[in-house]
Amino acid sequence: MSHSDSFIDEVTEEVRRDRLFALFRRYGWIAVLLVLVVVGGAAFNEYRKAQARTQAENLGDAILAALENDDAAGRADALSGIDAETPGGQAVVGFLTAAAQAETDNPAGAVERLNAIATDGALPEIYRQIAAFKALTLRGTDLPASERRLQFEALSQPGAPLRLLAQEQLALIDIEENDAQAAIARLQDILEDAEAPAGLQQRVAQVIVALGGTPQGTPDGQG
Repeated sequence: MSHSDSFIDEVTEEVRRDRLFALFRRYGWIAVLLVLVVVGGAAFNEYRKAQARTQAENLGDAILAALENDDAAGRADALSGIDAETPGGQAVVGFLTAAAQAETDNPAGAVERLNAIATDGALPEIYRQIAAFKALTLRGTDLPASERRLQFEALSQPGAPLRLLAQEQLALIDIEENDAQAAIARLQDILEDAEAPAGLQQRVAQVIVALGGTPQGTPDGQG
């Protein structure tokens, strides 16, 4: 390599270095900012996880303390005073409070609390359906059979998480209206459903027998 070529290479390299330093001075803050964002984001996520864990632990401690009350009214009052910070936590406290109220002389308060959960759009569908189902069963015959039937039919649609339990309640309404054959047919459908748990199958079979019918089998072919 000639001296002139070597000199040109050195000059070219120096120019590249100067350009690199110039670019870093001009845009290097972006790289620094990206690093800060990544590090800060990770730290914030860890903080949020720790905060959520602390909130859950505090909620659990408060619930356990409230449930230590032997008196149902005392449990209901203690649970009502718990301030959960998330919709899910509020739903759990609401369910427990309603259960305590149902054991007292305030079933209407339990129904009101359950209906509030059932209409809370921030909650998962399963929470809302459980609340609606429990509210209906608590009201019992205080609600006209026609209205109970309409609401249980809404809960018994294909794919609904509580459809089999809702169908069982519909069969009980059939019995209440002296339509034993309709009740037996509905209960038989439950008995033959592949998703029916063993406890429900046993209960349904017993009611069929009590109504004078004969259970026709179970999903596994036994009967």
